[in-house]
Amino acid sequence: MAGQVFAYIRHKEGKADDSAQELVVAAGKIVPDATLTAIVTGAGSDLDAVCNEVAASYQEVWKFDNEALAYPNAEAIRNLLLNVLPQDSIVLIAHDTFGMDLGPGLSIKLDSVFVSDVVDFEGLEGDTLKVIRQEFSGQVSTHSSCDLSAGAVIDIRPGVFQAEDSGAAVSGQVVDKSADVGDIAAGRRFLEVVEAEVGDVDITKEDVLVSVGRGIEDEDNIEIADELAEAIGAVVSCSRPIVDAKWLEKSRQVGTSGQTVKPKVYLALGISGSFQHLGGLKGNPYIVAVNKNPKAPIFQVADVGVIEDLLDFVPVLTEKIQEG
Repeated sequence: MAGQVFAYIRHKEGKADDSAQELVVAAGKIVPDATLTAIVTGAGSDLDAVCNEVAASYQEVWKFDNEALAYPNAEAIRNLLLNVLPQDSIVLIAHDTFGMDLGPGLSIKLDSVFVSDVVDFEGLEGDTLKVIRQEFSGQVSTHSSCDLSAGAVIDIRPGVFQAEDSGAAVSGQVVDKSADVGDIAAGRRFLEVVEAEVGDVDITKEDVLVSVGRGIEDEDNIEIADELAEAIGAVVSCSRPIVDAKWLEKSRQVGTSGQTVKPKVYLALGISGSFQHLGGLKGNPYIVAVNKNPKAPIFQVADVGVIEDLLDFVPVLTEKIQEG
């Protein structure tokens, strides 16, 4: 039978990452009605605020308050988890840059299964868990089975397990386990945070974004997105290929290697929808996707999908909005 289920919680400035709620949903699909324990690491007064927030969704919260954990150093946290996790544990981690650093090495040290970038589960039968991943930029789904008898470390793709607000809250218990930190010496050490420069606009503060990707085809065509953005009171953002081509500045890039945004409405024009891009979308925005490829992964998360060439569709849309 599968072991105890844990979720490692990312947080910043006293607020838990959106993935904290998503991991609850993912855990419920693995072991329904399982007791789910959150692991929160850090240092200082913000840690209590995060723990109390998370306790509304998790039955138990393990708090580790230590100066060595003030910055989320994957090597130090890996050593901590090795000290405190019970045998055969199932550990859920968000599949972001930090999760990709933490997860593989942790599974090796625990001598357990590692599954990366999971987008869904087909259920648990005995100790066998059936998982769904994606290959070839989301064009192909792979169905795999893994043996949980020795535990597992599972990286969950951000944004695919959307939490539903049922209005019901859990009154979880916060357990201070700081005394159990032990030796977590790490070869790497934190130096400083270098904040990305803010350009002419700050896309992290915008409610509506018109985001362009490779499908825009040419730098001159960005004017099409500019006109739509002006018509609806939005700001233009982009995916990484647009920045790499130097068509827009880095400050407008959405994704794990760009900005993390929380708009209310997100228009994705010619964006395939890789997990690196979607990892920069938080807060469950209303997503409208326009792409001429009907198999583009963006359609799996979009609320509205339009299978059209954006160069034909967007000017017509802009014209209709201006007429209205």
